[in-house]
Amino acid sequence: MPEQQQTGLVIALVGAESTGKSTLAAALAPRVAELTGWPCTWVPEHLREWCDAQGRTPREDEQEAIALEQARRIELAAATHAVVLADTTPLMTAVYHRQVFGSEMLDAMALAWQRRCALTLLTALDLPWEPDGLQRDGPQVREPVDNRLRELLVGAGLAFAVVSGSGERRVETALDAMGPVLRLRRAPRAGLLTRLQDRDAAQPAWLWACDSCDQPECEHAAFKQRARKAGSLQRG
Repeated sequence: MPEQQQTGLVIALVGAESTGKSTLAAALAPRVAELTGWPCTWVPEHLREWCDAQGRTPREDEQEAIALEQARRIELAAATHAVVLADTTPLMTAVYHRQVFGSEMLDAMALAWQRRCALTLLTALDLPWEPDGLQRDGPQVREPVDNRLRELLVGAGLAFAVVSGSGERRVETALDAMGPVLRLRRAPRAGLLTRLQDRDAAQPAWLWACDSCDQPECEHAAFKQRARKAGSLQRG
């Protein structure tokens, strides 16, 4: 994959189907711009556009090009914006490539690109599944996709934050998770940073493994704990 030339922070939104990625990205972009004063945008999922144009889902040999085009669009947006919300990344293409075609060929490329993201937000499975044209395979695929995403992210040592809740609560959870990354840049006005400082002051010093918190280390511990439990049950 070509080298990424970008100036903006890329916040990746990944998750199983019908978990509100597009809605969340569209809601976060203006909020971040308003609270920080930075130019911010979001990049829609290329696969949706592709399926609408072709009237079908992609073949196995078409998946890599879709992943590369998604990456290209994110990189173009990052060249002219301080923050970019990416409604999926090549990682989602890789996950579905394995889910549908049984191939892990795209995993290495997708994980290498994911490392360039300032933060990965994983949308939780707490929203009801809804049909949405060619892209939706059914509620039965959501858990396997979610598990595969966690497996790849944890295995690659990539920090991520789980975003749960509905409506404004989901947006607020995402903003809280984004705070530490955004604080690394100088903000032209207090807004978001002041709110995040207040939130941090109210948090306990340490949160143990919890499926719904937005602390990446805690989520990693929870995933590993579930994996150990599953392995024990299989051996039993």
